[in-house]
Amino acid sequence: MVRSLAGGIVAASALLLLGATALADPEIVSGPAAQPDCFVPWTKDTQFFKYPKKEGPYRIALANGYIANTWRIQMVQTAKAYAAQPDVAAKLKEFKVVSTGEDVPAQISAINNFIDAGYDAIVTDAQNPTAFGPVIKRAKQAGVVLVAFDNILDTKDAINVNVDQKGLGELWAKWLVEHLPNGGKVLEVRGVAGTSVDTDRHDGIHEVLKASGKDFKVTEVMGKWDDGVAQKVTADAIATNGPFDGITAQGGDTGVVQAMIDAKHPFVPFGGETENGFRKFCAKYSSEGLKCTSAGSGPAQVAVAIKTAIAALEGDVVPQEVKLPLAIASDPDFKEGQDYFPNESDNFFVGNSFPTCGINFTAQEIMGQTKENQ
Repeated sequence: MVRSLAGGIVAASALLLLGATALADPEIVSGPAAQPDCFVPWTKDTQFFKYPKKEGPYRIALANGYIANTWRIQMVQTAKAYAAQPDVAAKLKEFKVVSTGEDVPAQISAINNFIDAGYDAIVTDAQNPTAFGPVIKRAKQAGVVLVAFDNILDTKDAINVNVDQKGLGELWAKWLVEHLPNGGKVLEVRGVAGTSVDTDRHDGIHEVLKASGKDFKVTEVMGKWDDGVAQKVTADAIATNGPFDGITAQGGDTGVVQAMIDAKHPFVPFGGETENGFRKFCAKYSSEGLKCTSAGSGPAQVAVAIKTAIAALEGDVVPQEVKLPLAIASDPDFKEGQDYFPNESDNFFVGNSFPTCGINFTAQEIMGQTKENQ
């Protein structure tokens, strides 16, 4: 009889848990999103979520992975700057930041810890797109809104916010095809191995080069989106496999150009990211052959991810996949004070506004924040 009673209690508890989970699940609804100019669906087939409305203020966490490059540092600073804006801060009870490095299990553990601690939403720049299955399930069961950005998650059970990373690789490669009509030797400076961003950009580059029908020979090196690392691997590549007819780099581009200068390598067409230093070089050396297209999405996409999380907690309709616009500037149209800033750090990423989302940061607002965990 005791066993029967216990079994009934367990069964009742399970039913209560299932009921709570069901209430916590987002409802799949028809669009458009509550803020359609900001929360743009990835495709016409993207599904829309409506989460149960929670009363604020909210506890939100940023579970970052890799931190050892300027983009990630600026991203963390931007997240803190956004959370500190008065209209955003009024909706937050707590904003927590943790960076765990390249260790995927450590990042997953951090997300689990935030779930256990009762956070309302977690935003993450994921180290691996496919390794997060169990923690995605836990977040869903706990009613925690999980938003991945930049390096996104291979799932339909969390929200993804991103630019078209493969399309970015395609854009860079098309620039090289346009400027190297006969093909040639290309140096590809990649990002962090295993991340979705690196893979998608790499695939876009190679698909376009292959489809061009031209004879392109590509040398690949891993620059980790970091100026110092990218400068070293570029210098090594020039010494062993150079000279090159064109270059494409996912980040650390200022370091790549500096390596060319140090090695007295001729300036060549270059498809790269949006670092301020890179754009300074592109403007300065255009007449000497450094013909650049500079495109990407600044670290401010973290602010869109946080904004999306808050909207979901408030019960607004949001797409499961949000598509962000690219920030693009190309030779010969680099404008001082708009596309690059001579008095700002070389390491500063340009393109930190999303006007359709009401998001715009000054360099001072971002750089006044720290990169440390809080």
